[in-house]
Amino acid sequence: MLLGTVLVLLLAGAAPASAHAALRSTDPDDGSLVRQAPRHVTLTFTESVGLLDDSFRVFGPDQRRVHTGEATHADGRSDTARVGLPGKLAEGTYTVAWRVVSADSHPVSGAFSFSVGKRSATTGQIDTGPAEDPLTRGLYDAARYLAYLAAALLVGTVAFALLCRPAHTAPLRRPLVAAWWTLLGSTAVLLLLRAPYEAGTGPAAAFDASALGRTLTGRPGLALLARLLVLLLTAAFLIWLSRRRDSVKRSVALAIGTVLAAALALTWAAAEHASAGIQVPVAMTSSVVHLLATGVWLGGLVALLLTLRRPSGDDLVEVVPRFSRIAFASVTVLAVTGLYQSWRGLGSLSALSGTSYGRLLLAKLAGVAVLLLVAGYSRRWTARIAAPAPAPARAVVPAPAAPARAVVPAPVPQPVGAPADGHEAAEGPGTGEPGTSGEGESPGEPESPDGPAGPGAGSGDPGIRRRLRRSVLVEVAVAAVVLMITTVLTGTLPSRAQAEAAQQAPVGALPPTTEITVPFDTGTDSVTGSGKVLVTLDPARVGENGLQAVVYGSDRGLVAVPEVRITFTLPSREVGPIDAELADRGGYWSTNSVNLPLAGEWTMKTTVRVSDVDQVSVERRVRVEP
Repeated sequence: MLLGTVLVLLLAGAAPASAHAALRSTDPDDGSLVRQAPRHVTLTFTESVGLLDDSFRVFGPDQRRVHTGEATHADGRSDTARVGLPGKLAEGTYTVAWRVVSADSHPVSGAFSFSVGKRSATTGQIDTGPAEDPLTRGLYDAARYLAYLAAALLVGTVAFALLCRPAHTAPLRRPLVAAWWTLLGSTAVLLLLRAPYEAGTGPAAAFDASALGRTLTGRPGLALLARLLVLLLTAAFLIWLSRRRDSVKRSVALAIGTVLAAALALTWAAAEHASAGIQVPVAMTSSVVHLLATGVWLGGLVALLLTLRRPSGDDLVEVVPRFSRIAFASVTVLAVTGLYQSWRGLGSLSALSGTSYGRLLLAKLAGVAVLLLVAGYSRRWTARIAAPAPAPARAVVPAPAAPARAVVPAPVPQPVGAPADGHEAAEGPGTGEPGTSGEGESPGEPESPDGPAGPGAGSGDPGIRRRLRRSVLVEVAVAAVVLMITTVLTGTLPSRAQAEAAQQAPVGALPPTTEITVPFDTGTDSVTGSGKVLVTLDPARVGENGLQAVVYGSDRGLVAVPEVRITFTLPSREVGPIDAELADRGGYWSTNSVNLPLAGEWTMKTTVRVSDVDQVSVERRVRVEP
């Protein structure tokens, strides 16, 4: 019931999509020239997105910000974002910078441009929104790591106590309480930092009431609230279990604990990579199972380490083999779910080395391989502890009046050939006849007079326990590193999504712009006699291009010159010269119709005339993409 409630709470309105939103289309189109000013700017994404207070920033031809309305979803569709524009817009080129939150809780941003009436020069730096604040990001990532670590310790400790059934659970109480409080505190920090993390602002914005209110209505905020609710229910369950430990059936406790653990894992799965992309239901199920197996194994290692530190360990012969079997099952589950999640995130084998996500995944796999090697070493000492101890020696004497021989335990081993109560000596080595029991068993078999063998041969050996403790400690250390890599991995753009976003980039991204600085010197002493020309070629691709040229004098100020002429030649194909036919725009020279028909290394010749008789020509190489 609890699991279903959390699932409904977190997945309300969810739709299949690609992890990390990619811009599908813009209205007006990117780079378009419209006759009349649009009333709205609308973006359409590949998945549902969350909107921020500052999701849109629109800049006019003068690079000043244009007043806009509140960002909304167009026609109620969660995969769109729309903002209203003023009724009258001046002619020229407008830049739209946007920032939204994708369905998997990661903020994404970008920019595009459109022109009204005519195109204008846009030499200023495009503002794509506030840069990511490093302090906010660092605190947020640290809280995420602590949350993962605490969840693994909480789930693993409880699972160890219920499944391995150690005789003394007192050593597990302190880490259990610490894990619960750490998870509670880190979740609260994540909830507060969510708004500045999304907006890219400093940590001080965490205390903005309106921003916090917006967080509590979004999917990541709802997931964190659900986590707090599950933690409170977990605390009530643990208190109830500790007070009624003797009277509670283990099956009931396991059922309740499993539901709570699954609900806790679901708060991660419903707000991260698994909640968006292909095969969302399968991915979320796999993520929940993966997180539970991680907790049972890694958290159980800490619980085992604390159990091994107890002075008395008579129950280790039962506890250690039980955990060994549980750990093996957990590793099997991790391998299956991890393979599926890797395929889903990568998309192709080449992404393993060609993307940040793939390289992080390789680092995680290397850490897991080291972890498995150490675990294999630990299993050697586990087998020594679980090995049955030799049984006390027994003397077997034949009964004189019965055809069958009776088995008589010897309280003290007798020397070979010595009489025992007037009967023959106990059979054994040196008697010339193998000793047998009433069951036909050899006395060398590990069976005690009262039935099964006693504690394992190594359960009371301090040396074996010490070696096992050391190997488990190494496992815990390596596991902490693997968990840290996992935390970074969950915040990294998956390779499959990166490939999808790259395919969408020509639609939603600004055209590439090439800037060329051309210094000139006519040999005169005037301010205009020397300086530089800043040439901007947009988009520097085959076909029609825009070109702007701004002239700076020797004093680094803008200067007006009688003429600026730019021509293009492609020597390798004997094409050109093509005259850009620049027009004086009153402070700069520009054109929107330079047609460069072929890709390659073009020679751009810039001629600057500063007087009727003084001019200079300078050549520069320009790369034109297909």
